[in-house]
Amino acid sequence: MSGGTTPPSQTQCNAIGRRCFNPTAEQNSYNLTPLLAEDHQGQGQTIIIVDSFGSETVRHDLMVFNNAFGLPHLCGEENTPTGCSGPTFSELQQGNTSTNPPPPQSKGTGQENRSIWAIEVSLDVEWAHSMAPMANILLVTTPTAETLGVQGFPDFFKAEQDVINAHLGSVISQSFASAEEAFNQGTAALQNLRGAFELARANHVTVFGSSGDFGTANILKTPVKNPTVIPFPTVEWPASDPLVTGVGGTYECANATTGLGVDSASPPATCQANPGGREVGWIDAGGGFSHVFTRPSFQDVLPAGSTPIGARRGVPDISIQASSRTGVLIYITNPGYSTNVNDTGWYVIGGTSSGSPQWAGLIAVANELNGGKPLGYINPALYAIASDPTSYARDFYDVTTGNNQANPAVPGYPATTGWDPVTGLGTPNAANLILDLIAYVNSH
Repeated sequence: MSGGTTPPSQTQCNAIGRRCFNPTAEQNSYNLTPLLAEDHQGQGQTIIIVDSFGSETVRHDLMVFNNAFGLPHLCGEENTPTGCSGPTFSELQQGNTSTNPPPPQSKGTGQENRSIWAIEVSLDVEWAHSMAPMANILLVTTPTAETLGVQGFPDFFKAEQDVINAHLGSVISQSFASAEEAFNQGTAALQNLRGAFELARANHVTVFGSSGDFGTANILKTPVKNPTVIPFPTVEWPASDPLVTGVGGTYECANATTGLGVDSASPPATCQANPGGREVGWIDAGGGFSHVFTRPSFQDVLPAGSTPIGARRGVPDISIQASSRTGVLIYITNPGYSTNVNDTGWYVIGGTSSGSPQWAGLIAVANELNGGKPLGYINPALYAIASDPTSYARDFYDVTTGNNQANPAVPGYPATTGWDPVTGLGTPNAANLILDLIAYVNSH
């Protein structure tokens, strides 16, 4: 979008057919602001972000981001003073990320690209912090990055087991995924990796997973570019796992400067074509029905008018902003990965990977508001709340337009009233939902 340390204006964003959300606008849009104003900002909680490689500049980038938007600085970011006593940013590196670099002229899918992962790191860290400004953030990085199958997954889940066993945090954000069909050894390989989620449930750690950015048209694991599209609707794991809260995505049509009210006049065209609608289901949001997991009991009862869930697990569970056309702003320096100085600066980013850290931030706020007692496994609570018409209307923004047929050759699903395979139960009315989640978990 722009270089320098000053974020781009909405005029600049609109000029390229986008609107760009800042932290204040996002907090307002999802009604988190009342809790933040009461000083419920995630104090004492730690959000665990799991990514590959990390970023050599994340501490600097976080400082620039916080300066630009007036967010609290974290001890551990660049230029924090000796003896800093506030919330912390820290890193835990699993293995040596300098080993096994992509070979020259790699024919890989691009998932191994360190520059791409550096952008993901900035997105995850900056936006978890945006939603829970006083929570600690622990960035856990691994030395392998191929996520279209099992090559990098053992490192991810070993890292998660390690941090859960060490009780280092109360909520985990995962912005990586693979089609269920993409595992080399089939379902057995996927099932062998689920121990981290069982451990998380036993230790009251909430786990989020992005539902994917290909709509229903996912791809097989291959070591070459232009991989094969699976010719039928599929979903991505770990978002499809019943022990994970899957996060889908929307176009966010609120006023991008303030987050207050609906803006049907500004770009993108999707918002202009849906006058009065605050959100539209994102065309690329992953969602559908699992081919591995049966329908969990928490999905037995859905809000009235929902898309029916048959015998298989429905994905996602909930959603939040995802389209880059209505994206969130991040700052990244990214030296050493590119010779183009224009790569430094502000980006407007989308993808369901922006939703997982935002939801992690919401649960960090909830855990703090609950006296520091973690909510843990929240899927049963989400669906129980949504099954009551009064609490559903109070706690969720129901997204009823849009679809996720990203590829014309692969059928997609429409967003509907209630639960649907694009946006799940909908997006959070955070100040209300958090209180009801706390009440439900504490009474069950």
